[in-house]
Amino acid sequence: MTDSQFDPASTAVLIVDLQNDFLHPEGAYGRSGTGSSEIAALPGRIAPLLETVRQAGGWVVSTQFTLVPGRDGAPFISPHLKKLRPFLTHGDFTPGGWGHSLVDELQPADMTVEKVAYSAFYQTRMEFVLSRAGIRTLMVCGIVTNGGVASTVRDAHVRDFDTITLHDGCAAFSVETHETAIKALSSVGRSMSVAEAQALFVGS
Repeated sequence: MTDSQFDPASTAVLIVDLQNDFLHPEGAYGRSGTGSSEIAALPGRIAPLLETVRQAGGWVVSTQFTLVPGRDGAPFISPHLKKLRPFLTHGDFTPGGWGHSLVDELQPADMTVEKVAYSAFYQTRMEFVLSRAGIRTLMVCGIVTNGGVASTVRDAHVRDFDTITLHDGCAAFSVETHETAIKALSSVGRSMSVAEAQALFVGS
């Protein structure tokens, strides 16, 4: 797709994991002291783009990391995540809960898809809803660049979506890790700034 062929109606900003449990001081990560200034800054960077997208007739799609509760409400947590984030417990990232929700600054999303692994396409209804909505171009932002963002971009690419990574709309727990991931994603799609994406919608 060239910029002259840009169609807002078939384009979505796909927000990866910008949830209260990741970003809010009272969320799971905030309570544990796990965070970064770059991650905390993302909603403020992305919010103006979303307003432009809505006005232009584009889509806002949120994909949200989920810990599915099992017996007695104890969440199913993969071994690698339990080792990495031992503080995760009952009530964290629970479907329908406050911590699971998209942060207020970015609400509302047109569509919300739960995910249980890095990729927003793994064992989810993501491909189904994008197809039904007629979405062919995905502008991906969120966290973390080397995890949920990278996996989602790659899975979108192999499904023939036109993928654009919003490089300043993503973050990781270190700047070096973020920059390495953005460079690696150049083989599966374009990269642009949030301001450049906003200009596409304004000029459409």
